Amino acid sequence: MNTMSTDARDLLSYPPESVDASRATAPLMAVRNLHKWYSGVHALNGVSLEFKRGEVVGLLGDNGAGKSTLIKILSGVHRPDDGEILFQGQPVRIKSPKAAMHLGIETIHQHNSLVPNLSIARNLFIGREPLLFSLFGIGPMDHRRMRSEAVKAIADVDLHLRSAEALLGELSGGQRQGVAIARAMHFKSKLLILDEPTNHLSVKETQKVIGFVRGLSEQGITGVFISHNLQHVFHSCDRIVAMARGEVVLDRPVGQTSIEEVTELL
Repeated sequence: MNTMSTDARDLLSYPPESVDASRATAPLMAVRNLHKWYSGVHALNGVSLEFKRGEVVGLLGDNGAGKSTLIKILSGVHRPDDGEILFQGQPVRIKSPKAAMHLGIETIHQHNSLVPNLSIARNLFIGREPLLFSLFGIGPMDHRRMRSEAVKAIADVDLHLRSAEALLGELSGGQRQGVAIARAMHFKSKLLILDEPTNHLSVKETQKVIGFVRGLSEQGITGVFISHNLQHVFHSCDRIVAMARGEVVLDRPVGQTSIEEVTELL
């Protein structure tokens, strides 16, 4: 079974200077006719979607609809069995989460991958720590740079925290999600996937996270917002994509659909 074009087999990313005018006008990311099977279950059945630059897409669907499978493929956790993925008009094969990050794709889960017993600054740079000097990729971390850049990064998402040296475990759930979003913005992520980011948050924290999501377009970041709360999605997204039984059953701008229509389809 052909999974990708030959040219894309070993491609993880390409330098920005290689993007020509045609690629610059292409959707940031697109999937064409994606299929995925799990032990005979057809989890994705010919899914085709585009994600435009600076657009926030609400991805909806009940459990088993295929949205989690799609997100795992986009973030490099799983690979499709058939179909094509395009990033900035270029065919790519995303082999791992690290490869996805290299392309500029970040995923924030409801239980994010931040480390509670490390500082905010360390969490912001985890896996990408700047070094004072390097010998074969090994060297002492530049803690001063991490602190100063962390202060600016959290301020850029309107988080007001007392110190970048505070432990992440001391923050509320909404503040932790804010740190995760600040990290994605600091490293110039192009596509930010938010998987149920408001679960288990208070009403005030939820509104803060929704505010983060709504601000992605102003930052030039494409967002994919997954939630079971239709009100949250309709208030923060530009476009609604609904999935059922491994297929896309609706793909429309927010102004051209309604919560009632989506509810009926799901």
